[in-house]
Amino acid sequence: MKKLITLLLAAAMLLTLAACGNSSAPSTAQDSTASQDSEAATDGEAGDTFKIGIVTGTVSQSEDDRRGAEAFQAMYGEDRVVLATYPDNFTDEVETTIQKIAGLADDPDMKAIIVNQAVPGTTEAFRQVKERRPDIICIAGEAHEDLPEIGSAADLVCNNDFVARGYLIIRTAHELGCTDFVHISFPRHMAYETMSRRVAVMQKACEEFGMTFHQETAPDPTSDVGIAGAQAYILEKVPEWVQTYGTQTAYFCTNDAHTEPLLKQLFEYGGYFIEADLPSPLMGYPGALGLDLTEEAGDFEKILAKVESAVVEAGGAGRFGTWAYSYGYTTSAGLAQHAMNVINGESDLTDMDDIAKAYEVFSPGAEWNGSGYTNATTGVKAENIFLVYQDTYIMGDPGYYMGSTSVEVPEEYFTTA
Repeated sequence: MKKLITLLLAAAMLLTLAACGNSSAPSTAQDSTASQDSEAATDGEAGDTFKIGIVTGTVSQSEDDRRGAEAFQAMYGEDRVVLATYPDNFTDEVETTIQKIAGLADDPDMKAIIVNQAVPGTTEAFRQVKERRPDIICIAGEAHEDLPEIGSAADLVCNNDFVARGYLIIRTAHELGCTDFVHISFPRHMAYETMSRRVAVMQKACEEFGMTFHQETAPDPTSDVGIAGAQAYILEKVPEWVQTYGTQTAYFCTNDAHTEPLLKQLFEYGGYFIEADLPSPLMGYPGALGLDLTEEAGDFEKILAKVESAVVEAGGAGRFGTWAYSYGYTTSAGLAQHAMNVINGESDLTDMDDIAKAYEVFSPGAEWNGSGYTNATTGVKAENIFLVYQDTYIMGDPGYYMGSTSVEVPEEYFTTA
């Protein structure tokens, strides 16, 4: 009897264990599937609701930058794109700038933050963002801080190509028949690596193309003379420069405030202007030519057409150039588009072709090119810092692109300093 009872109890235990085993297996599988479904739902939800933040200067200080951000927001909606501005006096309000940028990371749906122009404070703001939200893509457009420094905090940095453009501006002037080139700046700007390296490239390119390089100093608009005094100086000096250097001379200035009076006098006295420091058909031309572009605001094809018509009427056909689309406008919108493409798995963050593809969405018909930033001292090329440029457009009847983006800049220029 005892043996029978023992056998019966053993059998019952086996049945119980088997039943438990059978019931637990599907339960575990269901839990696993439910967990995967939950994760998939979370990923899908994040993919559907992610946001991109764009920080720029205000309209009063950086209108083109802000308009580009607004164009991107208009394309994708306010629920997808969040806009912010840093203070006009950003040099004295660095902490406010940092708070404005880093504060965007408080939104759990934020997946990318673009700052254009990346003024002082952006590096620290990106560091704070990464400490709290390493998943957020941080992109700097036209950085004011040292490129290696901001490159240590940002995932991607894109500045105008001060190296290639230094060469290509001279090359273009040579192709247009210029024999001389005048570079106008002041000590504060010449202390910047980007500008000092560019002027060195320009000098070297002038030697290559048999042109004579001249350097002129003009008042800094941030000095005691102010913008009005700096512009008055340019208005006064251009006639003397043209008389000294001749009408087959191209001019370039490093400051936006100098651009309008320079253009105005070149139309009057002769000379060439290939493109501005930060090129745009809005840079200097409307004021120099007395144009009202209110009706064309935001439409760069119409803006360029109106500016070009006025240039031709003023006798400047074939002597004045620009980028067909504002650099500031396309940088804000293009970098945001690139971030979206990366988030959607359509582009690689540090692929120059993918960056150019995104810029071209907001500059149809104009090609872009660029390369990785090379440290002139070490010769090391950065993996996440790119220098970009748009093809130069020479206004005329008709106007034409110079094909600058297809020109191969000699490698030696990338370490010229």
